[in-house]
Amino acid sequence: MPIFSKTFLSIILILAFIMPSFVFAEPDLTLEREGLEAELKALEEQITQYEADISKTASEKKTLQNEIYILRRSISKLNTQIQQSNVMIKDIGYQIEDTEESITHTAVRIDDSKIQLANILQSIHEQDQKSILEILLMERELSGFFEDMAALEALNTKSSELLTDIQNLKVSLEGQKISLDDEKGELEQVVTLKTYQKRQSESAQRTQAGYLEITEAEYQEQLKIKNEAEKQAATIRTRIFELAGIPDAPTFGEALEMAKYVETVTGVRPAFLLALLTQESNIGKNVGQCYLRNQNTGAGIVIKSERSISKVMSPKRDISPFLSITEELGRDPYYTAISCPMSYGWGGAMGPAQFIPSTWISYRSRISNVLGRPADPWSIKDAFLASGIYLSDYGAAKQTYDGEFNAALSYFAGPGWYKSSYKNVYKRDYGYPIMSLAKKYESDIAQLE
Repeated sequence: MPIFSKTFLSIILILAFIMPSFVFAEPDLTLEREGLEAELKALEEQITQYEADISKTASEKKTLQNEIYILRRSISKLNTQIQQSNVMIKDIGYQIEDTEESITHTAVRIDDSKIQLANILQSIHEQDQKSILEILLMERELSGFFEDMAALEALNTKSSELLTDIQNLKVSLEGQKISLDDEKGELEQVVTLKTYQKRQSESAQRTQAGYLEITEAEYQEQLKIKNEAEKQAATIRTRIFELAGIPDAPTFGEALEMAKYVETVTGVRPAFLLALLTQESNIGKNVGQCYLRNQNTGAGIVIKSERSISKVMSPKRDISPFLSITEELGRDPYYTAISCPMSYGWGGAMGPAQFIPSTWISYRSRISNVLGRPADPWSIKDAFLASGIYLSDYGAAKQTYDGEFNAALSYFAGPGWYKSSYKNVYKRDYGYPIMSLAKKYESDIAQLE
């Protein structure tokens, strides 16, 4: 064995200690992430303080006072319109019930008339089968026989005409019921739009009320400081996203990364997709507040209060697809969150993209083919992809204003939205707000990048 000097051993020991630090050291991503998260937390606390300072600054702002007054009047008007539409929906419901009852009564009359006609035709047939000798023996006068036959023929003609009229009435009533059903559905869509618009107005009112007492100079200065902090926070969130992956409720930066991925698959512009998902569920923050409890009636409960509620999901349209979806994903259908019904119509929308089960079924295989696994409407990533595929089908992949506008309205009211008598309402209360928000997001994205 070679003999080493003390000096040489000392050099070896020193090298053993310093080599890992300077030669083999690698960046610690965990420490980097923790540092970023601490910095982000501090920034968010600063932003909260800036917002508190802004809200405390006292001053008169006539412009904001006027805007808040207009918003309040607008909200009151929307409340009245929503109430009016709900009354109209209720009245149409009564008309539909009356029409269905009339259809039932008319069907009974048709059956009765058919029986009468059958009896008449049987009598005519029996008379036709009699021989001349039988006729002469039964009728003292031959003219009596012909009078009876003429009467039967006349009655047969009259009954046939009556039956035709009744059948035409039934067809007319059925057409009237279809028309009433369509009108009711369109009114329900209008109520939904009015509710969206009311929510947006209330949000704008609350925001402007917070700035009501701020002087213009102080407001601009404080807003500038807050915006700088928010930009810095957005940059850090993007970096944290790169290090940590995508959580269930994404930040704007994380949502943007998912939207960019969807663009590579579908061609849908990220800013437009984010605007639509913001309108639908505030990008994944709302994934439903109800559970289904009865698959026969569609009744369920509100999750937080466990209060019973009807019309959670349409049994004819959506429950069967819903059970198929949850079974494939290994979910308990009675403990899977879905949207609650509003004051009209059915609930049952699933996940951040708010797909109803019957629509999701038609897109499920296409989404799964892209993902390479079963598609999950409650997964934020899957929901982004599903929305992108749907919007692409209806023109959003063109990335033109008209293409995106049509895709947004098709998403909300169906591909035939432009045939509806409420198409202008759909445009004003859903289409234009989404396009305006997409324009804002495009600017935000440009700042982030």
